[in-house]
Amino acid sequence: MAQSTKGKLNYRCPSCFMRDIDIDMFFDEDKKEYYCLRCSFNGSEEDVLRLNEMARYRYRAMKKRVVDFGEDNEPIIFRDHIGGEQ
Repeated sequence: MAQSTKGKLNYRCPSCFMRDIDIDMFFDEDKKEYYCLRCSFNGSEEDVLRLNEMARYRYRAMKKRVVDFGEDNEPIIFRDHIGGEQ
């Protein structure tokens, strides 16, 4: 079996990343797909990008702080977090 390499970009494995494990995927040039050595996930670049977008949704407010929860059916109000504050 040929030695695989990392692709143009280092994509994170979406399956591992959803479990808070940060693993880069490798690219198989023969099959034109990415794969993970840890969990055996494999897929095309489009699959990886789509699933990683779902992971970004999970962490969308990670660096923000809730200012107001609002009333029922009102949006939550966020503000950016400034390092060193509580």
